[in-house]
Amino acid sequence: MVNKAIGLMGFKPIFFLTEESWFRWILIASDIWKEAGWGAIIFLAALIGINDELYQAATVDGANRWRQIWHISVPGLRATIIVILLLRIGNILDAGFEQVLVMYNPTVYDVSDIIDTYVFRVGLGTMQFSLTAAAGLFKSIIGCILLVLANTLARRMGEEGVY
Repeated sequence: MVNKAIGLMGFKPIFFLTEESWFRWILIASDIWKEAGWGAIIFLAALIGINDELYQAATVDGANRWRQIWHISVPGLRATIIVILLLRIGNILDAGFEQVLVMYNPTVYDVSDIIDTYVFRVGLGTMQFSLTAAAGLFKSIIGCILLVLANTLARRMGEEGVY
């Protein structure tokens, strides 16, 4: 549909998934689109949990909408932000294997290969199981280190953390 619209405007069609300059932008945009709904549900639920009397008191005290956001909403969301961060940081090296695998092709290997797809394509394609095991171990160790560091930081900020 996008290329039809581009053609109707008199331009040449763009093959988004076969041009290296477009591939990353399409991948990022589709990942944001994929994750935005779930994130909105989580943060809206956290916002609903904030007591309305706090907003009413702030209005009586003369706080405008930005002051209410900064002094009530953000502190009310802090625990949720920390928990979501801790849950996501352990998987920081998981760059969406399925999403990249579905979208990539040999013309964009230079910009589309991530650890998972490289291991899948090269390691399992040539039956080098030692490469796949080493990559998995590397990802697990780095994820564990980042999780411990983030949890320590969360505890220093006064939050409970994951453990």
